Amino acid sequence: MSDHNRNPKKIKNLLSFFKKKNDGSSSNTVPSTSLSTPLICDEQNLPESPIVEPQVERVESQRVNDDQDFNINYLERDPGLRRLICKYSVNEQDNVRRAYILLGSCQPELEDYPSHLEGKILRRFNKKWFGQFSWLEYSVAKNKAFCFPCFLFDRTQSFPAFTVEGFQSWKRIGGNHCAFQHHVGKLNSSHHFSMQKWISLKNPYVHIEEVVEKQSNQQVMDNRLRLTTTIEGIRYLANQALAFRGHDESIGSSNRGNFVEIIKCFARMNMEVEKVVLDKAPQNAQYISNDIQKQILHIFATKVRKTICRELGMNKFCILVDESLDESGKEQMAIILRFVDGQGFIRERFFDIVSVADTNALTLKKEICKVLGNNGILVENMRGQGYDGASNMRGSWNGLQALFLEDCPYAYHVHCFAHRLQLALNGAAKDVKVVWRFFLMLTNIVNFVSASAKRRNELNLI
Repeated sequence: MSDHNRNPKKIKNLLSFFKKKNDGSSSNTVPSTSLSTPLICDEQNLPESPIVEPQVERVESQRVNDDQDFNINYLERDPGLRRLICKYSVNEQDNVRRAYILLGSCQPELEDYPSHLEGKILRRFNKKWFGQFSWLEYSVAKNKAFCFPCFLFDRTQSFPAFTVEGFQSWKRIGGNHCAFQHHVGKLNSSHHFSMQKWISLKNPYVHIEEVVEKQSNQQVMDNRLRLTTTIEGIRYLANQALAFRGHDESIGSSNRGNFVEIIKCFARMNMEVEKVVLDKAPQNAQYISNDIQKQILHIFATKVRKTICRELGMNKFCILVDESLDESGKEQMAIILRFVDGQGFIRERFFDIVSVADTNALTLKKEICKVLGNNGILVENMRGQGYDGASNMRGSWNGLQALFLEDCPYAYHVHCFAHRLQLALNGAAKDVKVVWRFFLMLTNIVNFVSASAKRRNELNLI
């Protein structure tokens, strides 16, 4: 039976049953901000340690709602380009807020921020401001600063300079009249209300389901054991590249698919697991539906990408890209990163696979830049491109490699050696008739022998 019971009001998401208790810090109160000490924000001589906002812990990216397949990896990260919360439909706004909170504020640390004239002095953004203002965001596209919690919760847009238009007057940062400090305001300011909502939404222990419904310790332990069993089953199937679902997953089926069968296998080996899984679990919290499987797989994929990003760091890298049609007819683009890690070894990592609407060079570039940007990888660090010989990829004027060369003049293009070898073999086979007849005859022999088990046995005896 599916995780969703007949009564939709009792459906609970993955996080409502499985919460890790933090033994070290458990306070539901929102820390207030001290505004009595003036902050000196000179661009060149910034203090190293003053923190005027509470640091908000980042969490892993994952799906945020059980009722929607909301992929947070495809939300616009740049604060100067993303849509306002009010532009989404009313039913989607809370999901969008949770998704952005899971992603965290956009704080790219560039090697060199662009400068502009303010009066007679060239000024630029300083990345040390991120350490002083946890709410601060920076738009690479517009070279402006924004406020993350006000973007999420300030419906009246009291500070359009920090939510809609962006702030760029860097000379006003510092001294007793710091613009960032003025935006923070007093304890009853709209910014502080937004900060409290931001921190409260990050803390699951103050959510309504935690306050209204208290579960016993045994229930929590059973839910954790049930979810651990599900996670280990998904980990095994994903590692072995096996199918999850079967043709008939009903209770009366003799084979309910790989995923359910491996859960039953765990239950046979452990009596504690047998007491809490499948038919022994609550009907709205069995953790075996395809939605739960997608959530956990998405968390696995996010963790793998984060590991690759840590391995890459700020080093230079190359990309390998190819696209093809899948069984459903969708165009899928695979992205591979090739780089030298901190220990001097060459690494080649499969990073992501993205469904694209078409194979136009501009479309492919936008999707690649979005994937890299969402994972904090700077396109400016690209130093190589490897594609096939199609015109949309290697074209000198409008190809994908030409578009990237406009932004990264050192990202030289190399025709994929595997594709070059294939073209060479095809050309040689077509021009030499003996080779062409050999492969044609070999194909006929393989088809003839493989059609009969008796012929295969006779061939093995030779």
